[in-house]
Order: sequence, then C-alpha cells, then structure tokens
Amino acid sequence: MKPTSISSDGVIRLFREAGALLDGHFLYASGRHGRQFLQAARVLQYPRLTQSLCSGMAARFLDDSISLVVGPATGGIILAYETARALGCRAAFTEKDGQGGMALKRGFMLKTGTRVLIVEDIITTGGSVKKTIDHLRLRGAEVVAVSVLIDRSAGEAAFDCRFEALAKLDMQSWPPDNCALCRENMPLVDPDDLTA
Repeated sequence: MKPTSISSDGVIRLFREAGALLDGHFLYASGRHGRQFLQAARVLQYPRLTQSLCSGMAARFLDDSISLVVGPATGGIILAYETARALGCRAAFTEKDGQGGMALKRGFMLKTGTRVLIVEDIITTGGSVKKTIDHLRLRGAEVVAVSVLIDRSAGEAAFDCRFEALAKLDMQSWPPDNCALCRENMPLVDPDDLTA
C-alpha cells in the first residue's frame, strides 16, 4: 500500500483521539509547569494510528531512495519499524552507548553510503537525534533527513540535514515559582500518574 500524507491538524487529532495530547496543569520532567502534555507512547499503542502517522512520514520521502530508517530508543523504535515498512526498507534503532552517545548495537549492519532516514516521536531539544546522526555518519552512512511526528522545540531544534515535522506545537511552560496556572489555583498533575 502506497504511503499517504497526513495534515498537521490530522496529526494533532490522532494524538487527542488517543489521549496523547492533554490540556490541564502538568508537571514536566524538567520541573517546569505547563498547560499541555504530550505522550507519544499513548498514540503508538494503537497500530492503526501508528500506521497512519508513519505513512505520513514515509510519504515525504518516497523519492529519496531511503534504504534504512533509524529511530533513537525508545520513542523512535516503533516509528522506525512502521515507517520502514511503508518505504519497503530496513529498520533499526540506536540506544545509549554508555559514553553519552547513541549507537547502533545488537548486530545492526551498516554499509558505507547507506541512505538513512532518522525518525523520532517528539522533538524538544533534538539531543538523541543529534547523537544518532553523529554515530551514523561516523559509521559511513548518508543521513538524508530527520522526520518527527511533532516538533515542540519552538524552532530550537535544528539539524544540518533536511528536517520534516508532521506537526508543530508550541507548548508554553513556566518555572514553578512563576506559574500562571498555579496563580489560578488549577490542580497540578503529574502526567505519569494519569491512566487512560
């Protein structure tokens, strides 16, 4: 089946449908507070939704001769597999290498000149993706592009290759001592405590 594109609004709709984009008053892992919360794992637990999202990523790279799709663990593993399936190529993932970087392990082969698409769920700083790019290039790969489901970096994440986000979402946040939602006495929720 040929990959089909998906609109930015369509991506946001699928995240909301899966309970992966929530509105409220949330405590982020950084300690900051915000009014929205994204948890891609909540959408990726549904194969039908994952297929639609990954088909949308693959559709943007049909003419780029991609031979390997790589996702940083853990968010990119499912995405790499499903996007590679849509493109008819191999999938692999990088994981922490114990020295602060990301690396292909587990016997994943990489020939010099392999054309790679890197996929990720949500980009905030792009740190894992940058480490993945560095590792793949060191191994001789040609990194064609980076594709993400949602870019929430507000323009901060940048790569020295093509960068495609299916959707962008500006998520306002505050330090705890200057939180607009705290001033409104809105209850603070730790998103990891939510069940769906």
